[in-house]
Amino acid sequence: MAKRGKKYRAALEKMDREKDYSLDEACQLIKDTSITKFDGTVDIAVGLGVDPRHADQNIRGATSLPHGLGKAVKIVVFAKGEKASEASDAGVEFVGAEDLTKKIQEGWLDFDHVIATPDMMGQVGRLGKVLGPRGLMPNPKLGTVTFEVGKAINELKAGRAQYKVDKAGIVHSSVGRVSFPVDKLAENIRTVMEALLRAKPASAKGNYLKRMSISATMGPGIKVDTAAFKI
Repeated sequence: MAKRGKKYRAALEKMDREKDYSLDEACQLIKDTSITKFDGTVDIAVGLGVDPRHADQNIRGATSLPHGLGKAVKIVVFAKGEKASEASDAGVEFVGAEDLTKKIQEGWLDFDHVIATPDMMGQVGRLGKVLGPRGLMPNPKLGTVTFEVGKAINELKAGRAQYKVDKAGIVHSSVGRVSFPVDKLAENIRTVMEALLRAKPASAKGNYLKRMSISATMGPGIKVDTAAFKI
């Protein structure tokens, strides 16, 4: 294991690594243990009692955050005609079809999200090897394959948390910034947790919310008591 820096070790001294903190306590501790000079991103990691090998337990989705993510996002849209005009009016980075495909194939990836109308997915499919590994492929479950282009753009700009369970049954999601007030950061986290509870598969057995932690960029993980969230 790589040796941790002095700031990281000092942050660890401010917390009890064996304790499961209340959500509000953990959000305050995030601010107290942040080790970056910039305004770090706050992420959550939630261990779920699911088996992602089963399609119905492969949890994935997105939810709008009441207080956003605290950062501007760059969006591109695959659309034609009226829907392309709708996207342009919403002020995205680039709107197009074949021309956008070519631009991305040539190496342009200066954007955070991709939205596509359903009729453009054949075009977007050509970029699977480029967008897929970067988590940028439009997906109906994420609300990014839609004819409601304006709505999708506004939701992404306002701030949405995207989540997807990994092979180990853990969901990772960004929920805000260290600079957020404790109450707003906690409300964003509760919103994501409520979305995960709603996504609980009927086939999931036993303890669904197994463990949870929150962390800031480059900072230590802080364990959170999941009792307040359980069904």
